[in-house]
Amino acid sequence: MLDFIQIDNIIMNALKEDMPLGDITTDNTIDSSSKSEGLFIAKESGIIAGLDVAERVFKLLDAEVSFTKNVEDGAHVNKGDIIARVEGNTRALLKGERTALNLLQRMSGIATKTNEFCRKISGLPAKIVDTRKTAPGLRYLDKYAVRVGGGQNHRYCLSDGVLIKDNHIKAAGGIKNAVKMVKAQIPHTIKIEVETETLGQVKEALESGADIIMLDNMSLETMAEAVKLINKRALVEASGNVSLDRVYDIAATGVDIISVGELTHSVKAFDISLKFK
Repeated sequence: MLDFIQIDNIIMNALKEDMPLGDITTDNTIDSSSKSEGLFIAKESGIIAGLDVAERVFKLLDAEVSFTKNVEDGAHVNKGDIIARVEGNTRALLKGERTALNLLQRMSGIATKTNEFCRKISGLPAKIVDTRKTAPGLRYLDKYAVRVGGGQNHRYCLSDGVLIKDNHIKAAGGIKNAVKMVKAQIPHTIKIEVETETLGQVKEALESGADIIMLDNMSLETMAEAVKLINKRALVEASGNVSLDRVYDIAATGVDIISVGELTHSVKAFDISLKFK
């Protein structure tokens, strides 16, 4: 279920950025009583995400705007499909158009890309998860879109999970010392993940009592060896250089989780247009 307290804040910041002093074009060309109807049309095939967010953009501008969805988030649409219909005050529709499309297109692009990765490893037990490589200010929506596409979420932020990475390890003087220090401070309910780059570090992470061990930028052969070494004593996450071409082979090594930065850090927006009738 979406948290509209967070979503409203995202939308309002976007609207303020887009028209800090109003919409000089719309306010001077469109009568304030004018009404219009627009259609959201898919211009390619893929997974839709963010329809409720797009609707909220218009509702914040004018509560009387009507928004009718022809599909729900998670639906596969084809080029030319009418996704939704919006009706109401023309000024409100024009002022909200770009913000609604920006969010809907980005979220649908993320859901579509995530779905591609999930389908690539269908039949294998590994799970596709996201990273913190999200657009600043849009993390809540980015991670929601990943779930819509069939993926799962990694930690949301730095506050909700321990992930000891390479620079932590260097600064703390090694994996064992880093894990020891963090265990002395955090509640027992929080899991500890350690990033490793070699089999030696994997052994050290295991000996330190890590709950999750990340295999970072390892070859397929080394990953398979690490999975055998860990032997279900910790969850195993693969990360780094994960592509559609390579993801099946990574999943086949026996890892539990595959984190993919590409889902959000460089996703291509899904092509959608809003056309007035």
